[in-house]
Amino acid sequence: MEEAKRTELSVQAERALLVTVVGPKSTVDRTDPLGELRSLVETAGAEVVDEMLAKRKTIHPGYYVGRGKADEIADRAAMNAIDVVIFDNDLSPAQIRDLEDVIGRKVLDRSELILDIFAAHARTHESRLQVELAQLEYTYPRLRHMWSHLDRYAGSAAGGGVGTRGPGEKQIETDRRIVQQRKSHLKRQIAAVDRRKVRQVRSRRDAFCVCLVGYTNAGKSTLMHRTTGQDVYIADQLFATLDTKTRRWDLTDGQAVLLSDTVGFVRDLPHHLVASFRATLEEAIHADLLLHVADGSHAQVDRQIEAVDAVLGELGCGDRHRLLVLNKMDRVNDPTIPLVLSQKYPRALFVSAATGQGVDGLVEAVALRCGGAPMRVTLRADCANGRLMQYIGRHADVRSQKYDQSVAQIEAVMPAARVDQLRRFEPDVQVLRCDCASGPPDGSDGP
Repeated sequence: MEEAKRTELSVQAERALLVTVVGPKSTVDRTDPLGELRSLVETAGAEVVDEMLAKRKTIHPGYYVGRGKADEIADRAAMNAIDVVIFDNDLSPAQIRDLEDVIGRKVLDRSELILDIFAAHARTHESRLQVELAQLEYTYPRLRHMWSHLDRYAGSAAGGGVGTRGPGEKQIETDRRIVQQRKSHLKRQIAAVDRRKVRQVRSRRDAFCVCLVGYTNAGKSTLMHRTTGQDVYIADQLFATLDTKTRRWDLTDGQAVLLSDTVGFVRDLPHHLVASFRATLEEAIHADLLLHVADGSHAQVDRQIEAVDAVLGELGCGDRHRLLVLNKMDRVNDPTIPLVLSQKYPRALFVSAATGQGVDGLVEAVALRCGGAPMRVTLRADCANGRLMQYIGRHADVRSQKYDQSVAQIEAVMPAARVDQLRRFEPDVQVLRCDCASGPPDGSDGP
């Protein structure tokens, strides 16, 4: 295979042949084993021309699928004018090299495809740093098998000038040193970003932080737009969001939280990619509440939930307080599916971010987790205490205010937890009355 094909890792606008190997312990969707890979390839911009499924009890150490199946892939690739063969599996560097020798086409595995998508979608300086580091982590152990020029010597008599002749060092050693230096430089930059992100998160200690996590394309960005009303990038494609976005979310009775949207997860997400994006996922690591958004209309929603749980465990926030939100319920036409899901996940919330169905119940659930039941309070506050007045304005739904010189008497509705936190402002504040809020949501006494 020509060297130029191997050095070009992008699959945009190329004709692709998809291959997946299904074993006894495979976790792919048996009804459509190539469905997710097909979506990934389309997101990357390639054209899916042909698909193949191989069943094996054990993986072939050389060709992964075996020599006979590799020859069959080569025939199909030649017949359909294929540019790239993409495996829904992780291949070793030697396996990629051997397959390319037989097939005569560029061969990519699942991790390399995901990295290509991330590189295409990275928009900010932070995400580009993270993607480049992940690419180098993936490429470094594969250098020897990716380009044949790495066997040549640098500084040899054939190519060196005066004073450079001699054994020299192999080109692969030079390239490895360059890659290591670049990785060290990127890690220092990402560490600085990580420290800044930690400071940003810690600066929000007075605010209740909620973070959206979930499988890619589960509708997290749509839900964020529905709840906050803020403009966010929304696209019906995998990994549309790579950069964390944080917006204010006004709940009920004066409660407000900070809502963050994060990068979506996927089955078999490369470990080095998770490590590189740790700074981006800092919001999830330090959030007070995780909203695990899953696509309730997807046939493999159970496996997607398990995949997200696995990544959260890897990040160290597997035991974080969370609510399971089953989204896209407007796409469910079978009435038995919600019944089955409610039995499997009795505490889950069923919503549709696209239509608004069930969002009010989500708001109430988050409000309850945020500050407990709403309380009607009568406060006497010293207006000279700016922090106190700012706290009341931020965390209370003020219904009336009366002033007597520098003292204000305030009627408001606040979450129970926020009322307790008012004690730290004593003696500048007095809670004259505190009881459970009742009546219509608008705060009126009702009929």
